[in-house]
Amino acid sequence: MNAQPQTRADWQTLAQSQAFETRAYINDDFVASQSGETFETINPATGVRLANIASCDQADAELAVNHARRAFEGGEWSRLAPIERKRTLLCLADLMEANKHELALLDTLDMGKPVSSSLGDMAGAIGCLRHHAETIDKLYGEVAPTGEDALGLVLREPIGVVASIVPWNFPLMMTAWKIAPALAAGNSVILKPSEKSPLSALRLASLVKEAGLPSGVFQVLPGFGHTVGKALALSMDVDCLSFTGSTQVGKQLMQYAGQSNLKKVYLECGGKSPNIVFADCKNLDAVARNAAAAIFRNQGEVCIAGSRLLVENSIREDFIERVLAAAETMQPGDPLDPESFMGAIVDEAQYRRVLDYIRQGVEEGARLRVGGEAIDAESGGLFIPPTVFDSVTQGMTIGREEIFGPVLAVFGFDTEEEAIRLANDTVYGLAAGLWSQDIDRIMRVSRRLQSGQVYVNNWAGGDQTMPFGGVKQSGNGRDKSYHSLEEYSDLKTVWVSLAT
Repeated sequence: MNAQPQTRADWQTLAQSQAFETRAYINDDFVASQSGETFETINPATGVRLANIASCDQADAELAVNHARRAFEGGEWSRLAPIERKRTLLCLADLMEANKHELALLDTLDMGKPVSSSLGDMAGAIGCLRHHAETIDKLYGEVAPTGEDALGLVLREPIGVVASIVPWNFPLMMTAWKIAPALAAGNSVILKPSEKSPLSALRLASLVKEAGLPSGVFQVLPGFGHTVGKALALSMDVDCLSFTGSTQVGKQLMQYAGQSNLKKVYLECGGKSPNIVFADCKNLDAVARNAAAAIFRNQGEVCIAGSRLLVENSIREDFIERVLAAAETMQPGDPLDPESFMGAIVDEAQYRRVLDYIRQGVEEGARLRVGGEAIDAESGGLFIPPTVFDSVTQGMTIGREEIFGPVLAVFGFDTEEEAIRLANDTVYGLAAGLWSQDIDRIMRVSRRLQSGQVYVNNWAGGDQTMPFGGVKQSGNGRDKSYHSLEEYSDLKTVWVSLAT
């Protein structure tokens, strides 16, 4: 796509002319599912069907796994010199760059996110691919400290066949986080995109083909988790499973690994992230805007959303007013309008789920400050405005459970110790934030927060050099940085005797 869309009208014109790939990508070919079954993918901003997508199941999974294993054992990719894998992946990144507007459009149409956000995701996806491509030929093995009669080598080798199951909220960016290190390390990868957002993954497959990856090294199986996802997780010939999604599904996948071949399982699951604002922080307006964006960005459909706002009581009322003012500027709009901050909720089921949580919040006694009702959009789309609850307690459902929507729960606290206790009183541990000008406090609190990531005087900061993942029931995997390459490789030790 050579056009450079700038306005809502530009994006609408592109959307009207957009064609969709609807078939699975298996062994270098686009094919229908073996059953012939399909499922609909719907534009949540309009309710209009976009396409009928091939619905893969166990038969398709077995076929793809066989091709992936054959490709891995053949060595055309797995034994290729790292510098050559690097060149191919950089070529793929260049193709993604050249087609970024189309890829962004597909994610916006598919799951309802604002196109400006989708373009940001494309930059992240392309950057991730380039980062891992550039890293793979710069990682060294180890030489063990032995005596003169032996040489001990520690090598890293690709793990084999990797199945990557990705979510719908950041379709292509999450895909890149999974497949970039797995492919860079020399594995064969089978991608299962969410049934709610498969379009960009299928378009990516055509770019992979154009980049020249060998047959069977990368394949895409659209379909449902309980069919093709389960089949991949139970496969005796899948060596590693990487997943981003709900904690409930993550637990099921670990059980499937145990029932099959003890494949390695790396999970990035749910979150109920605390965002702590101390009274000594400066520029409350800027902090309030950040706190609002931390939950309302991407319609709140973000695993690290700052959904629990903990505010020191001495500034709480004033600070909430500032958050409400910021929320007013973050209303949902047409996802194809570059000026829209929020878009549509991904589908009817998630839309009803979010509204049910809002109803529970009211029934359980939380104080509704703004929002709370669905927007009756002329387009027929699924829109929910920024919603803020105050006077939330730990016993309330909206204070404990991951909503995955634009719903903010505000808690008050009086002391640093109380803030830490509230922040850690959750089964999750994906992200946490704190705002303060006291460096001693920053270091104390950062160390005590039970979270895989802590953001200080920002929310969601970081780049490809920083690992991304959680603790507790938020999972055990790490995306981004060279640490993710460790997940897609095995250690091998070689002991060479020099005495004979």
